[in-house]
Amino acid sequence: MRTLLVILLLVLSALQVKMWFGEGGYSDVKRLEMRVAEQASENEALAQRNRELQAEVEDLRQGLHAVEERARSELGMVKENEEFYQVVPGTKMPEQKKD
Repeated sequence: MRTLLVILLLVLSALQVKMWFGEGGYSDVKRLEMRVAEQASENEALAQRNRELQAEVEDLRQGLHAVEERARSELGMVKENEEFYQVVPGTKMPEQKKD
């Protein structure tokens, strides 16, 4: 009877070790849960980017306002009878000596 009890305790101990430290054990499950959370976060960021791009595509298809805005900012285009002023930062002038 004692030997059976010892054998059962050894088997139970071996199963516990495998559960906590073995392949597919607790540490593996926690690591995989962390990776799933990171992937879900990355997927949400990419989905948000896709929504923004889709909205921009729809805006470009429907209205000329977005096309005009993009032509002005990216290509530097101006309308007819419109004046364009470009301010260029100058170099700092050396200070003059006061007499």
